Amino acid sequence: MGRRDALRTTAAAGMAVLASVQPSSGARSASRKRPNVLMFHCHDLGQYLHCYGVKTVRTPNLDAFAEQGIRFANSYCTAPQCSPSRASMFTGRYPHCTGVMGLCHADFAWDLYPDERHLAQILKDAGYATESVGVIHETRSGAARCGYEKHTPNTRVSEAVTAAISSLERLAKPHGRPFFLCCGCIEPHRMRSQGEKDYMGFLSHEFTPDDALGVDVPGFLSDTVGTRAELAELQGAVHHVDMHFGRLLAALRKLQLEKDTLVVFTTDHGYAMPRAKCSLYDPGLAVALMLRLPSRKGWYGGITRDEMISNVDYVPSILDLLGVPLPSNVQGGSFAPLLDGHDYTPRDAIFGEISHHDYYDPRRCVRTKIHKLIVNFSSAPSFMDPSQSWRPRSDTVVPESHALAYHTCSELYDLCRDPWESNDVAESPDYAQTREHLLARLREHLINTKDPILDGAITPPMHRRALSLLNLGEPEQPVGK
Repeated sequence: MGRRDALRTTAAAGMAVLASVQPSSGARSASRKRPNVLMFHCHDLGQYLHCYGVKTVRTPNLDAFAEQGIRFANSYCTAPQCSPSRASMFTGRYPHCTGVMGLCHADFAWDLYPDERHLAQILKDAGYATESVGVIHETRSGAARCGYEKHTPNTRVSEAVTAAISSLERLAKPHGRPFFLCCGCIEPHRMRSQGEKDYMGFLSHEFTPDDALGVDVPGFLSDTVGTRAELAELQGAVHHVDMHFGRLLAALRKLQLEKDTLVVFTTDHGYAMPRAKCSLYDPGLAVALMLRLPSRKGWYGGITRDEMISNVDYVPSILDLLGVPLPSNVQGGSFAPLLDGHDYTPRDAIFGEISHHDYYDPRRCVRTKIHKLIVNFSSAPSFMDPSQSWRPRSDTVVPESHALAYHTCSELYDLCRDPWESNDVAESPDYAQTREHLLARLREHLINTKDPILDGAITPPMHRRALSLLNLGEPEQPVGK
């Protein structure tokens, strides 16, 4: 029996073993009325907020939210691209296990496997009213497949928040079901504006660049006129998101829903600058995660948590809080015990991956608090450029020549000495023991999660379409299908 067959026949048992969550603290309060859940997620934000240390971006509403709630300083996603990360966010499973190993829209055509359970499906089955507004990018099969009873497809944050407020007004019935309302906006994703030809910036007709507090160029980007122009645009987009998030919180307060509603603010992955989005470096994997539930001790109060969190932990944590049974194949761990003051074993590592985005460029990584190891499975260019531009305006500090730089097989970074991951020490004798240890950790993760990269190249959906076009029949279905 081949490795692919062995992985397929053992997948169900393996996933059950992988469910590593703490005993349900949420179950202790199951007899009480379950809180509502309002989840707000945006595109391509990373941790580009004032409360995360970016001093030149204006985010007063999100800063105030952090001062009232819980801010996770070391929060990461499983994948630095839209659909795969969102698949993890809403299933509690790694992208290569969900079927979403690339973008869901257009001819990219990745999708959740039929048996994957979305958070909205789980909560609907638990008696929640489930509605969504705006972005659904974790599937190409629509809102109903996710478990939403109603979906309003307004993706601009101004329109999405207006629709979400309308939903709140309808859902705020004194004796109605508890609700799960998910609001996703496209900003601060790049969007082509009028007059842009060779590049795609961050602007729309609703906002302008914002350099009122200046522009702070992060250490992985070259400090050039083009970089500063793009960051000013990004700051304008983020400030715009902040303003409308403030509107949503104000409506929640006005409707007297604030006390018993868990509000979660997050994003899919890092911001769309070179060597951030679409990369396994920290600017691509680090994401904002803030939440607030005023009716539960430990879930509010302006607390910053330094424990490492992955977005596969969102589903088990929310279900744990609500006292809803956890699917046995969930791979994340609940951080509810951490906030509730119960026994909690923090993560000592997070794992990231990318397979397909603009093109096939398979990479896997393991990150501890002090080191990052990346393994590259192809000799593609050193980083995938997320600028969506024919002539990008920004550039990175490393590599020196982007056009002539390609992946090495492995990369290792000392995050304490080199937080911008500019100095690869994979071949340094001083780090040989660290490299071997992290290679073993990553190997264990890939085996335990049945990552199909172990069998070779991961075939995209278009491959099957091309074979059908050639009248050559359907190829073998991917692992887990």
